[in-house]
Formats: sequence, structure tokens, C-alpha cells
Amino acid sequence: MTETVLSLVSAYGALIVAICAFLSCLLVPIPTSLVMLSAGAFVAAGDLTFAAIWMAAWGAAVLGDNTGFLIGRTGGARVIARLARAPSRAKVIARAEASLAGYDGLGVFFSTWLFAPLGPYVNFVAGSIRMPWARYAVFDMAGEAIWVSFYLGLGYAFGDHIDDLSMLLGNASGFLVAGLITVALGFALIGRIKPAK
Repeated sequence: MTETVLSLVSAYGALIVAICAFLSCLLVPIPTSLVMLSAGAFVAAGDLTFAAIWMAAWGAAVLGDNTGFLIGRTGGARVIARLARAPSRAKVIARAEASLAGYDGLGVFFSTWLFAPLGPYVNFVAGSIRMPWARYAVFDMAGEAIWVSFYLGLGYAFGDHIDDLSMLLGNASGFLVAGLITVALGFALIGRIKPAK
């Protein structure tokens, strides 16, 4: 798969980066992290320009997130209920709801880069709970700037080891989300335990 991604990024540059960044925000299973790392490696080699790739990735990610927010805003509970039909998605949606309830704009901010697998769900939920758009947009744009800079920077610095880096980052984000869900469930259980009298 790495060879295919490298050839696509080499051939289409900012366009393929933008398409992948946009679609991944809408739950389309695309190896966007690998695309971003590859783009960073091509920037390091002088084949692509950093500013063009950064703006394409950032703009498309922000547009994708805001599209998810709008879908949540217009579809509301129906969208969330439809996504929650799968038990694995129901757990992630519950975590997305908890991150917004407890942290509001910071939940949006961290879901774009630190807990990126939660991001699309947070977008839908933020729209469905009628979070003010301006507040959502500010936190989203700031978070996406970090995400884009991080992945392009890693690709730039470690372009010769893209396969290893992609696998390591995929495992790390999976562990982060699993840990976050475990902690949230632990707090929920503790809250439901009634002290003995």
C-alpha cells in the first residue's frame, strides 16, 4: 500500500492530499496519515512545496470537519442514531459526546490531532448538540494546524522510514483512543457505585 500512496502523492501532490484530508473527516477509511507522511517526505526531497501542501491539507481538513459539523447540525439525532447502530461506533460516539460535554471547545481541539480517530464523531456530535459554529470553527482550525504540521513535519524528518513511522503512529493512536475510552468507562462506573451506608 505504501508504494501506491507514494505514487499517488508523487503524481497528484496537493490535490491527493486535499482529497484524503477532506474524506477522512467524513469517516471514509483512507490512510490519510500515510498520505501526509509521504507528502512531507516529498517536500524534503524538493519535489513538492511545503506551503502548497500545508494549505491544501489544512484547508481540506477544516472543510471536511465543518462539513461533518453541518451534517450533524442538519441531521441531528438521526445521524448520531444511524452511526451508533454498530456497537463499536456507539462506544466512540459516547466518548465523543463525553469529550464535548466535559471540555466543549477543547474537546474539538484535541479530537483533531491528539485523539484524531474521535475527530469525525466529534464533528457530527458538535453539530447535533448545536455548539456555536464560531466557537467550533476556531478550535477546529487551531487543532488541524497542529495535525497537519505534525504529520508533514514527521514525513519531512523521517521520510526514509515511512512504513515504520506509519505503523508506529497507527498503533499509538489506537492505544490512545482505547486508553481514553477505558478511563472514561472507569469514571462512569465509579460514578454509579453507591457508597455503602
